[in-house]
Amino acid sequence: MSTEVEVGVKATVKVPASSANLGPGYDTLGIALSLYDTVEVEVIPAGLEVEIFGEGAEDLPRDDSHLVVKAIRSALNAADAAVPGLRVTCNNNIPQSRGLGSSAAAAVAGVAAGNALAGSPLNSDQLVQLSSAFEGHPDNAAASVLGNAVVSWTTVPVDGRSLPEYRAVSVDVHETIQATALVPDFHASTQAVRRVLPSHVTHGDASFNVSRTAVQVVALQKYPELLWEGTRDRLHQPYRADVLPITAEWVNRLRNRGYAAYLSGAGPTAMVLHTEPIEESILEDAREAGLRVLPLEVAGPVEVHAAQA
Repeated sequence: MSTEVEVGVKATVKVPASSANLGPGYDTLGIALSLYDTVEVEVIPAGLEVEIFGEGAEDLPRDDSHLVVKAIRSALNAADAAVPGLRVTCNNNIPQSRGLGSSAAAAVAGVAAGNALAGSPLNSDQLVQLSSAFEGHPDNAAASVLGNAVVSWTTVPVDGRSLPEYRAVSVDVHETIQATALVPDFHASTQAVRRVLPSHVTHGDASFNVSRTAVQVVALQKYPELLWEGTRDRLHQPYRADVLPITAEWVNRLRNRGYAAYLSGAGPTAMVLHTEPIEESILEDAREAGLRVLPLEVAGPVEVHAAQA
C-alpha cells in the first residue's frame, strides 16, 4: 500500500536547460546550461492547482496533462507514495521548442519534485530513467539531472516487452569552456525535424561521426582547442539544413569563422562552445537578424530543496 505524503510538504526544484548532440553525438551527448526553470510543489488536501509563469504560460495546460504533473506522479508511483492533492507553480525561463531541452527540464523537474515529496528514496540513476522515459532518449534529461556534460545510451531489451533502460554518466567540462546560444523566434518540432533523417547512412558517415564523437568527449574534458573538430557531423545536421535554413546559415557562418557551432538538439537554436569571447560584430549581426543571444555557462545538476509540513 502506498504511503500518503502529508499535506503541507513542499519541494522546490531548480533545473538547468540543456543542449543535445553537441554536433556528432546524436542522442548520446548532452550538456547542462545555466538557464533555469524553477518548479514549486506543495501537497494540498485535494485536487490539482497549476500556475505557469514565463515561457509557455499562454500555451501550456493546467491539468493532469501538464508534463511536470505527469512526471511528479511518475516519481511518486516509483517511490510507492501518494498525495491527496497538488499545487504546482512553474516559473519557466527555458525557451519552449527551441532545442534547449525545455521538455526534458520539465520532466526532470517533476520527477525530482515527486521524489522529494516522497522523502527522496530514488537515486540519480532512477531519476535519469524516469525522466528520460518521457523523451524516449536520455541526452537532455540526463544532462539536466547530472549536470556538466553527459555521455548517455539506451539499452533496448531483447524480450520485446521490458521497457528500455536509459543510462548516463557525467563528464567534467574544462573550466574554460562556455556556451552562447543564438535562439530564433520560431519553434521547431522534434518529431517533425526527425522525420527528415534518412533510415540508413553510409559506413563512411557512421565512421566519421564515431570518430568526432570521441574527439568531442576529450575536447570537453581536456582539449578545448579540439571543439571545432569535435562538433563536426554528417548524420543529422546536413539533412536538417533544408527545414532549418536560418539555423544552418548561422551554424555555417560561425564555423567558417572558426567557432565550434552546431545545431542544438533538433533546433532551431544554434549553439557555440568556446573558450574566448565571440566577436561582438557577429553577435550584433545575429541580434539584428532577430536572433536572441544568450551567453551561458556550463551548469551543475538539478537542485532540490524540500520542506516538511
